[in-house]
Amino acid sequence: MSKENFESLKGSIAAMEAAETKIPNMPVDVYLQEASDLYEWSKADQNQLIKVGVPKAYFTEMEARIGALRYAQSIWNKDQYTKEEAQQEWDEMSPKAVDLKNEIEHAFRFAFRKRPDLLAKVQGVEQGTSNADLVQDLSDLAALGLANLPLLKSINFEEDKLHLAASQASEMSILLAKANGERKEDSSPKITRDKAYSYLKQAVDEIYEAGKYVFWKDEERRQGYLSRYLNKAS
Repeated sequence: MSKENFESLKGSIAAMEAAETKIPNMPVDVYLQEASDLYEWSKADQNQLIKVGVPKAYFTEMEARIGALRYAQSIWNKDQYTKEEAQQEWDEMSPKAVDLKNEIEHAFRFAFRKRPDLLAKVQGVEQGTSNADLVQDLSDLAALGLANLPLLKSINFEEDKLHLAASQASEMSILLAKANGERKEDSSPKITRDKAYSYLKQAVDEIYEAGKYVFWKDEERRQGYLSRYLNKAS
């Protein structure tokens, strides 16, 4: 049902302007529960709240807005989990890749000791220490080694290590792209989640404010228009 809710409101959610889009100020699961509680609480007061300016659509769409955010949050959670897994894989693979890179460079410096042109290329590869550099270095070393196999075979260097470097570069490039994606605050699933949250928040905030206004002398009813999470935090 949440997916259907999201699909029905996808256009309105996507249309949210950047200036209107907010980042959740509490755990989203808590916010969803509070929005559901507010919807149930406000049912008896809808006519009074509509009279003071709350759009009727906020009540008719509330369940769908809640479902849309629940779906968008689940998609973002899934996206995050995939990236966290990629980061864990990277952390496990990269030390071995660094060892392989160092071993290949060590062999190249000896095998190419009489070829200044090739040594210059090895030195160029050795520049840079970022994760992206590691991926590119493995690829460059594999290509350089395969292009100069006779020199490497003369020192009994194993060609398989070059093929391993090439395959690791390819695999680690994919892992790095996924792992880096987790740090991007402009990732598509996160933007969608924030917009779905903001779209629900429009209705929730309006109902909260109207409820506090209408029931300013009725403390029992007024309590239903306060966020328990935010009031507890303050």
